[in-house]
Order: sequence, then C-alpha cells, then structure tokens
Amino acid sequence: MATKRAATLGELRTSGHEVLPVREEMRKNLIEHLRAGTETFPGILGYDETVIPQMQNAILSGQDVIMLGERGQAKSRIIRSLTSLLDEWTPVLDEAEIPEDPFNPITAEGRAIVAEQGDNAPIRWMHRDERYGEKLATPDITIADLIGEVDPIKVAEGRYLSDELTIHFGLIPRTNRGIFAINELPDLAERIQVGLLNAMEERDIQIRGHKVRLALDVFIVATANPEDYTNRGRIITPLKDRYGSQIRTHYPASIEHEIGIVEQEYTQLDTGDYRVDVPEYMTEIVAEITRLARRSPDINQRSGVSVRASVADYESLLANALRRSIRLGETDVVPRISDLPFLLPALAGKVEFETVEEGRDEQVIDRLVQGAVVAVFNRRCNLSELEPIVEAFKAGLSIDTGEALPVKDYSTMLKDVEGLAEAVAEIAPDASDAGKAAAVEFLLEGLHLNKRLNKDQVSGQVLARYRG
Repeated sequence: MATKRAATLGELRTSGHEVLPVREEMRKNLIEHLRAGTETFPGILGYDETVIPQMQNAILSGQDVIMLGERGQAKSRIIRSLTSLLDEWTPVLDEAEIPEDPFNPITAEGRAIVAEQGDNAPIRWMHRDERYGEKLATPDITIADLIGEVDPIKVAEGRYLSDELTIHFGLIPRTNRGIFAINELPDLAERIQVGLLNAMEERDIQIRGHKVRLALDVFIVATANPEDYTNRGRIITPLKDRYGSQIRTHYPASIEHEIGIVEQEYTQLDTGDYRVDVPEYMTEIVAEITRLARRSPDINQRSGVSVRASVADYESLLANALRRSIRLGETDVVPRISDLPFLLPALAGKVEFETVEEGRDEQVIDRLVQGAVVAVFNRRCNLSELEPIVEAFKAGLSIDTGEALPVKDYSTMLKDVEGLAEAVAEIAPDASDAGKAAAVEFLLEGLHLNKRLNKDQVSGQVLARYRG
C-alpha cells in the first residue's frame, strides 16, 4: 500500500490515510470478517455457539471485556488472537515514548514533536503484533508498572516535578493504540485496581499527585477464575462495573472437541524411521480420562482440569509407545492399554486432589483410567458378539499382555484365542501387526472391566494375565 511508504506526517496527510480509534478499527475489521465468513478466532474449538458470538458482540459494541473461566479454557489464546482484528500496519510518531496517533498526539512529548517539526515529523509503521501488551497480575505489581512513575533521572536532568515530561509511562500507556490484557485480575492489590478505574473510563491517570489527561486509546481485556472474581470479594465493585462484557468460558462440551484440541495442540516430534499410528479408541480414552476427572469428587473442581491434561497425557502415551518400539527394535509405534499407567506423572501434575492421603492419588487416577477404558469400550463394542472369546478363556486359557511385550507375541494370541482375530478385524480393520496388538489389549481389558474376564497383575502395573 502507498500509505505504508509515508515516512513523514506530511506524506501521511497527503496519502489520505485515516487513523481510526482502536475500538472502531477492530469493529470495522470484524464486520469484514463476518461478511466474508472467515474465522475470527482460528484454532479455537468448541466455542462457535457460546464464547465467540459473545466476544464478537463485545467488539461490535466497543466494550472492554473480562473473561471468566478455569485454567486451560483458551482465554489467553482468544485474547492474543484479537490482534488479527487490528489493521496489519498503523502509523505512529517515530520519536514519541508511547505509540501516538500522528494526527492527534495525546502526550506533551508527542504534541511538541508535531509542533516543532510539523509535516516533517517522522512516521513509523507499527505492525499489529507490536500493538499487544500483557501482564500477569501478581500481588507485587505497582502503579508504576501499569500506569507510570516520576523518572528521577529526568528530574536530575533539570526538569520540574510538575513537568509532565518527567513521567516514565507504564505498560498501559505504552500499549496506546492497541490491546492490553491483564491475566488473573483479582490477584491485583485493591489499591492497584483503583488505579485502573480512570484509565478504563475517564481515560486520565494520576501519578504521585500529577493529574495527566491522557485520552488513552486502549482496548482493555482481563481474565479471572470465576471463584476469585465472584465469590471471594477479591475485586473491587467499581472496577467490575467498568467492564462492559463478562464472558464465561468453558471446557469442551463434547468429546469430539476435546479430541480435536488434543490432535491440534500436542507436540509432534520427529520420530525418524518410526511410524506412529494412534488408534482412534486410544485417543478417545485419553480425552475421556480428562472428562471423567472434571466430574470426579476426588479432584478439586474449583481449580478445574485443563485441556492441557489431555494434551500432556496424549504426549506421554506416545512417548511410552515410542520407547517400547525403540527397546524392542520395532518400527511401528502404536499406543496400547498397557501404556496408560505411564500417564500418571503427566496427569498428577495437572490436577489438584481433594485428599492428601499417601498413595491416594494413584488410586484416583487408576479409577479414572479404568472408567475411561470401559466407557470407550462400551461405546465401540457389543459384549454379546465377544462371547466366543469369553468361552475360550472359560475353557482354561490364560494369556499375558504388557507394555514390554513384542508384537509377535500378540500375533500368536490371535491364532490361539477363538474369535479374537475376528473381533480385532472389526474394531481395527486394515491395522498393522502393532495396531492389532493394541486392539487385543483393548478388547481384553474391556471384557475384564465388564467382569467377563479375570485379570491378575503379574509384575507391577504393566504386565497382566487374563483368564476365565
């Protein structure tokens, strides 16, 4: 665009470029998104009928927003993606301390630059990624961090305390012409919350007795845990009143959305010559574990169970399957039921347990895993069709399975257990030998959890013997 080449205020003025206030700029671009049918928040799953329409309405109405939700509900991702609604490039005064609209500077410094240099005032083009600021609220944050402070160096240089130019601006003024986010807002001390009031509504700020009228052009967004925001009185009422829209996020409403997020977010590592294939039922089990955890009385629901738990579990599942393939000299990496106990370190670090009893954590997680396996098994399999397998075990058959067993051992099982090969072909058609091994474990564990087979732990958590 020709306007991007404007290097001075005069050139910018001649180009006819219009600088809109941030809220109007976002509103204009959102309208274009909606007309074109393009995604406003790409990569955000499960919010199409809930959170996204509410956020769009807030932007269309020009309201500041607070997002309420437990951890791992994509609050930060949504806020950071708001920059896509800003113009890709916007002009600002090049020599000003904070981003200034060249046509309407708001600081004494900006006005002085324009007054002294006129149309020769230099212009810098600012990318929309630079127009985003974020701060995690902590009890030690000061007004100086967010709003600003008198700069002793400028005073030492000879300026008076009453001179606006002695002020060193904080994060919010430095995000002028952009979007500023405060994460975990209730963790701000009350006296700091008070300092935000004028910045959000009246658009003036006070620093150590200086009343500086700054028509700040900032879209302010905040996040908070609902427990802190609504029940504990950790946010002052006038500040709550400043936020025009209060948007409640949530965890994925369907297991399909949970799975979609896992497959989108997990870290895909280069496995070289190893071929990774994850059966759909194993991914479903990982997602189901998290969903059961969100309903478990043994897990603190106030802190929530993040989707990150599903992602971490999935990564751990793949890691153990890869480790087995490397140890056994196999090239196909396929997770099995016997890999699930290795999710313990990942899941234990993502949830808060209601009890601190020794060893209780492992029992809770074990129950979640078993509940997830039987739920997925019952959705995918018909018990009556698996009766030939049960009868084979009742005749005295017993077999061992485990995460360290090679694939060839499972190929033998398929020949020895009547009906097993047919059942495997039903749930894992066209599967590799490693995929068939995973299906064998899935079927046997499902029958055990439905009390059709007995299971003995032979050696720790990962070697099991199934019998009639």
